[in-house]
Amino acid sequence: MVLQLKRYENNPIIIPDQTSWWEKNAVFNCAVLFDGKVIHMLYRAIGEYENYVSRIGYASSSDGFTFIKNKEPVLFPELDYERFGIEDPRLISVDNKIYVTYVVLSDYVKNNPSVSTALATTENFTYYERLGVVTLLRSEDKDVVLFPRTIADSKIQRFMLLHRPSAWVGPKYNTEKPSIWIAEGNSVTNYYNHSLLIKPEETWEALKIGAGVPPIKTQKGWLVIYHGVDEKHVYSAGAILLDLEVPTKILGRTRIPILTPEKQYEVNGDVNNVVFPTGACILDNELFVYYGAADKVCCLATVELNEILDYLLSDACSVRIEK
Repeated sequence: MVLQLKRYENNPIIIPDQTSWWEKNAVFNCAVLFDGKVIHMLYRAIGEYENYVSRIGYASSSDGFTFIKNKEPVLFPELDYERFGIEDPRLISVDNKIYVTYVVLSDYVKNNPSVSTALATTENFTYYERLGVVTLLRSEDKDVVLFPRTIADSKIQRFMLLHRPSAWVGPKYNTEKPSIWIAEGNSVTNYYNHSLLIKPEETWEALKIGAGVPPIKTQKGWLVIYHGVDEKHVYSAGAILLDLEVPTKILGRTRIPILTPEKQYEVNGDVNNVVFPTGACILDNELFVYYGAADKVCCLATVELNEILDYLLSDACSVRIEK
């Protein structure tokens, strides 16, 4: 048995607006949050290629397929640490408060900058309160996603996140390639306990992996959709299932990608051969996975929630024990 996500037949769902100064070239890597009535989306947008400064746009939908976009960006460089662009948002509600993580750069993209991840909070998707950089200096950290609730440990409430510190490789870190780490902290901005969660194991993820979608709480565990990059720099998507009470415990992991570039809009774009999942929600027991395709457009793929959970708990996704 091999599970594959089903692409929406009318992909892409968000495309560049040629009349817009800030999103005329590319719109991709979209985050979503479903509040029970409306699906809120934040997406990365490019309006020029010379400096490639990213901004974040907003769109909304009542059905998960058709989105209406705002005319102007909702998140754009304002503070010093954001001045070279705001990239790759992820949305999550933690204890009924909405947060967005996003990547910030030390210099323009063309100058090979170092990367960090910042955090903001919003109540209305219009105004965003900046909470600062939440990753460690010189860790080259991105793909940061928060768990949607604090994890109780005795009388202590722990905030948790997944992240991908690219600088944490080598014998000291027990991984030779950029991997997914799990961290806990005493506040939404302060994380102090970091441990390696998963590292690249399959050929489709040989170069690096990174969390894509914030963990989704299900009856069978925390569902996480992530991306992997092979030696030909092809980006594909996989999934892991984590224990609800002990998220460091892996219950299942896909060995074969559940979505890999095949369609023209995934194979050809500003960066070819990219499927980059960054948002997901559950509608009528169906998992809607939103992803950036070829760093150019936003797309959608779906799967029945129980189908992917059963698959992750099957022999095909059994966890390998290192000796």
